[in-house]
Amino acid sequence: MGFAVLVEHLQKNYGAVSAVKDISFAVKPGEIFGLLGPNGAGKTTTIKILATLLQPTWGEARVCDLVVGYQSRQIRPLIGYVPDSFGAYEDMVVQEYLEFFAAAYSIHSHARTNVIDDDLTHTDLGYKRDALVDCLSRGMKQRLSLARVLLHDPKVLFLDEPAGNLDPRARIELRELLKELRRMGKTILISSHILPELADLCTTCGIIERGELIYSGAVADIVRRAKAG
Repeated sequence: MGFAVLVEHLQKNYGAVSAVKDISFAVKPGEIFGLLGPNGAGKTTTIKILATLLQPTWGEARVCDLVVGYQSRQIRPLIGYVPDSFGAYEDMVVQEYLEFFAAAYSIHSHARTNVIDDDLTHTDLGYKRDALVDCLSRGMKQRLSLARVLLHDPKVLFLDEPAGNLDPRARIELRELLKELRRMGKTILISSHILPELADLCTTCGIIERGELIYSGAVADIVRRAKAG
């Protein structure tokens, strides 16, 4: 497999409005790629296409050498997607929440306990096993979202603004968790609108502005350019 994610001349239109305009970039296996840009730049649209939730208007997106749209059913077991909002099921306790999604991933009951225990350990949520999801802090909900998408051991993770509205301590904890996931061999694509948030986490990044990719390459290079004005 050459690239974990490959985007070539991708475009997404909503009527006369182009949310994504002819963007191309590639992410190697094991990298953390940061998609950087202001709100409304096209980051979420791009991630939703890669997560097989939207069809591109033009161009091609590949995940693990499989084409989005034509091979989306084969892609979905290989990816994990964390949106920018937590979602429903907040009346469950953490254990029930993870058991529900483990069953959705067809993880059988005899293996489910071990998988959930491992996930709670990796995300440091074991002590919250019996807590109501609705009572968790924003940072803990983000970790629970990661625990959910790790249940089926995906190869590629798509994270849309995961550090949004987190306090400084929760941001640091999330950053360390993502570094650990990279050490485990996961490929991660993460969006943000704050460059320093990604600078010490990502290996490569792309900057998107009004749907256009204006930079793609090493994080060190763009940080050097930013310091030089």
